[in-house]
Amino acid sequence: MVAPSPGSKMQIQSYKHNGQLHRVWENSLVLKGTESIVIGANDKTQVTESDGRSWVTREPAICYFHAKYWFNIIGMLRTDGIYYYCNISSPFVFDEEALKYIDYDLDVKVYPDMTYDILDEDEYDDHRIQMNYPRVLDRILHNNLDYLLRWIRQRKGPFSPDFVDEWYERYLTYR
Repeated sequence: MVAPSPGSKMQIQSYKHNGQLHRVWENSLVLKGTESIVIGANDKTQVTESDGRSWVTREPAICYFHAKYWFNIIGMLRTDGIYYYCNISSPFVFDEEALKYIDYDLDVKVYPDMTYDILDEDEYDDHRIQMNYPRVLDRILHNNLDYLLRWIRQRKGPFSPDFVDEWYERYLTYR
């Protein structure tokens, strides 16, 4: 797998288990790119949905992708603190076209006080049946959800107190 170069722009593409393109983010700036971790940043980035609708993100965000873990984490810098949106997903792959992953519907929204809500459990159950997720995949996804929740409680990785701020400062040096 090729690693994206820091300072380069990348597109982010999420898919569903059945291979259908789900959502595309244009022009995220690569801050760190290795074979196992990609950290990107974007602000007021165009996002296109699978049905063709598009919208623009409202605030700066630091995006964390890992090639080992079945989740990705977006830290959004808002006036009242850092909010996190975490997708339970496949590990990322990166090719010349884009950073890509499969979105498995389960999400975790984390608030500035580090409380959180697990979202879209009904959507996950519907898609698990419709797309016939193998039992082993269901187990992997729930184990990684548990692992992600431990990271949140322990303030580990992107949830550590200075992670988003430090990467945002680096992002500003490119602008």
